[in-house]
Amino acid sequence: MESMLRMAITVRFIGAFRNFSRKTRFTIQTEKTITLRELINKTAKAMPRLEKALIDSELEDPRPNALIIVNGKEISILNGLKTKIKDGDEVVFIPVLHGG
Repeated sequence: MESMLRMAITVRFIGAFRNFSRKTRFTIQTEKTITLRELINKTAKAMPRLEKALIDSELEDPRPNALIIVNGKEISILNGLKTKIKDGDEVVFIPVLHGG
């Protein structure tokens, strides 16, 4: 029987997201490469307070509320929410301030 390898993905929270998550970093364990959208959904389920701040409820999308960095690159130059996240990757969520 083949054993499944566990992969660890580091998620970091900056600014207000740190307050909502009550953590500066969080590790997601997965058995396969996942998309950024899947990682965000897993993170939101684990931290309901963060979900309300991170994900725009009308659009069901985190991008209006967060600058998302994967391994030092903003996701708009990668593959957006379809960016593949693999073992050892680091995802950083930075809040975007909206003024009026």
